[in-house]
Amino acid sequence: MALETSPEHPAPVRQISQAIGQWIDRLGPVWVEGQITQISRRGGMNTVFLTLRDKLADISVPVTCNRGVIDSLPTPLVEGAQIVCHAKPSFYPTRGTLSLNVREIRLVGEGELLARLERRRRLLAAEGLFAEELKRPLPFLPRNVGLVTGQNSAAERDVLDNGRRRWPGVRFTVKYAAMQGVHSAREVIEALQVLDRDPHVDVIVIARGGGSVEDLLPFSDEALVRAVFLATTPVVSAIGHEPDSPILDLVSDVRASTPTDAAKRVVPDVAEEAQRVLQMRERGRRTIRSLVEREVHQLAALRSRPALADPRSGLDERLREIEDYRERARRTFRHRIDRGDDDLVHQVARIRALSPLATLRRGYAVLSDAEGRALSSVESLEPGEALHIRVADGRIGATTTSVDRIDLMPDASDEEDDRD
Repeated sequence: MALETSPEHPAPVRQISQAIGQWIDRLGPVWVEGQITQISRRGGMNTVFLTLRDKLADISVPVTCNRGVIDSLPTPLVEGAQIVCHAKPSFYPTRGTLSLNVREIRLVGEGELLARLERRRRLLAAEGLFAEELKRPLPFLPRNVGLVTGQNSAAERDVLDNGRRRWPGVRFTVKYAAMQGVHSAREVIEALQVLDRDPHVDVIVIARGGGSVEDLLPFSDEALVRAVFLATTPVVSAIGHEPDSPILDLVSDVRASTPTDAAKRVVPDVAEEAQRVLQMRERGRRTIRSLVEREVHQLAALRSRPALADPRSGLDERLREIEDYRERARRTFRHRIDRGDDDLVHQVARIRALSPLATLRRGYAVLSDAEGRALSSVESLEPGEALHIRVADGRIGATTTSVDRIDLMPDASDEEDDRD
């Protein structure tokens, strides 16, 4: 029943809020379709806050959902996804706001299709088909570029025109295939395998213009993805525009945002390469010039050194050193000779002092018998015995006429023996 109010008897705010809440509670759980425009996950909370917007009218309503419901979806819930949810309308009197408490979420239309593609992507990624270490590098200048595209399509013109404009001598081998529809994946696989078997083809480009998710669905086909993975020739994916991301982009060796971008990635620009060659030549000239100038400076520095400016200066110094050494050697040698002479004189004087001849020269003589034995006593001599007298300058023969014994003074040792 409607509340009875008047200017004299107005209803308080709490009463109005409670009445609105009671009316909304009577609605019960409902199925609601809309588009997600905002997702808010707060740390430490088990509740996820969403905003659900009507597809046709500019009307939106806040939504609360348990985190477990969001995490149980086959594909991550993203903004822009179309969903159908089972929710209970709730009115919060304290804030005066309406909210939907979601109990179940289902992806519909494009959202459901994206969920299937996400499951397929995860399975293929788990097998290692998208591993970065398996990606093959593109050749710098391919001899022949294989192109898989639709006949007379804008993608074909973009790749051929841009490729030939960048490098006029590049060759293309084009294989046509349906770029959408039920037969698209099979025809693209056949064209890919033909180009992959061609030994003259160095790189393969699969190109198509933009389109809806359904139009680009063949390029997420599992058979096509595996065929690209098994190809021995590098493959470039140029499907759709920048926001489009079929699974083919993940398994290909290089992903191009557009067919035009594919031509730029595959074929180098002749003008840019010519400019790079000029830059490298100029850099090489500068490097060689710098090396030559540095060597010239080093030679000039070496030539300016005194040893090279006047080579004889070093020789003169060495000659002076040699003369000094020679003079030192002369002094040392003379000194040694003088010392040797002095030693020799001393030794000669000593020898002469100890020589019997020196004694003989002082008037002494050496007496020997006929047999040449030196005599120091008269005990063995007899008168008339032949003798030899050795003087300083000769020998004298003599005969003993008499022998007289002379008593000598006893030695000190004899005196000591007598005392003992």
